[in-house]
Amino acid sequence: MKKEPNYLGNRLSLNVLANSIENAKACYEAAEGNILLGVLSKEYDTDEAAIEDMKKYIEATDNALSIGLGAGDPNQSQMVSRLAGGLQPQHVNQVFTGVGTSRGKLAQDQTIVNGLVSPTGKVGYVNIATGPLSSKKASVEITIEAAITLLKDMGGSSIKYFPMKGLTHKEEYRAVAKACAENDFLLEPTGGIDLENFGEIVEIALSVGVEKVIPHVYSSIIDPSSGNTRPEDVAKLYDIMKRLVEKYKNQ
Repeated sequence: MKKEPNYLGNRLSLNVLANSIENAKACYEAAEGNILLGVLSKEYDTDEAAIEDMKKYIEATDNALSIGLGAGDPNQSQMVSRLAGGLQPQHVNQVFTGVGTSRGKLAQDQTIVNGLVSPTGKVGYVNIATGPLSSKKASVEITIEAAITLLKDMGGSSIKYFPMKGLTHKEEYRAVAKACAENDFLLEPTGGIDLENFGEIVEIALSVGVEKVIPHVYSSIIDPSSGNTRPEDVAKLYDIMKRLVEKYKNQ
């Protein structure tokens, strides 16, 4: 069972990739525990190897484990669900159609399970065709409110909005954030987030009243020579998080 997360005011938690146990611990400390550490299922050949290794991350970081697909790869959906059932992490990344399977394998409602939806170019609408088969066909565009309702039916906790490409889809993202706030749903902005746009992306969500925001910051803070997420950059993001949560603490 997962450990209750230590979110800032229960409003905001960072999600970054962990390249090793040592890297995970360093990032966890840099964010004072207000972090989820992504470990990608795609990096493992078997469930057994993944479970053995991911258990070490759980032990090293008070179960701040976030089981990842790997760039939203829909072909990892079933493996992620199996791992979730065996590991009981704090956080699970899923494609839209895999949410129900993950929740069923978890057999509890505490772990955060997101459902991946994508921008469409139209404000108020998202593409839910992110599964192994559906992603190969034409997009399925529905209102963000409908997507949230369907995810709730499947036991989902949050919208993973990907790929955002930073602020490219700013007005679409704002509409997604408003819908999450109005429907008591968590929001996970993902894709193209860096030290420069992080504050604005998070503030958009907090300013409209999203209950909990989990921004994913990946390649922009990874050292290309080592593959490690830079703890010093995590610390910078954490400072921004503290400032924003203080600013919107009464909202």
